[in-house]
Amino acid sequence: DLQVRDLRGNVGTRLRKLDDGEYEAIILASAGLIRLGLEQRIAARLSPPEFLPAAAQGVIAIECREDAAELRQLLGRLHHLPSAQVAGAERAFTRALGGSCDVPIAAYAEEFGEGRLCLHGLVASIDGIRQLRDQLSGEMAAAEQIGQALADQMIAQGAREILARPASQ
Repeated sequence: DLQVRDLRGNVGTRLRKLDDGEYEAIILASAGLIRLGLEQRIAARLSPPEFLPAAAQGVIAIECREDAAELRQLLGRLHHLPSAQVAGAERAFTRALGGSCDVPIAAYAEEFGEGRLCLHGLVASIDGIRQLRDQLSGEMAAAEQIGQALADQMIAQGAREILARPASQ
């Protein structure tokens, strides 16, 4: 049986608790372990689409004043349209389902082929027992519409009911 428990502390503290037998396994961000030179401690990677993150994870956004035309022009060179489109699909999906930081909704869009994307979505009950997964593909130019359409598709399959019920019901 799997028991999910809180684990507090920095990476070193968490690994020590694992080594001391307080936990049989822990989940940490691989980027942090690699940055600390601890890549050998990674036993398995939980990667999309099998393990879906919250929407728009890893996206970096830059804001500036609207009246700063020269700065906006310089920053415009950093804009990566495909990244903005896949993030837009993920965010539209989450928004359509009423997602927030404490709602078990995950989304991951990936670009494939010539100008196409595939959006993977998941909703779960708080306890993780009930889950619904689906995916939808389409043109990158319609990324936000794909996000909305996948949400609608999953709502028709019972996503709202899963999200509305308390754990273990």
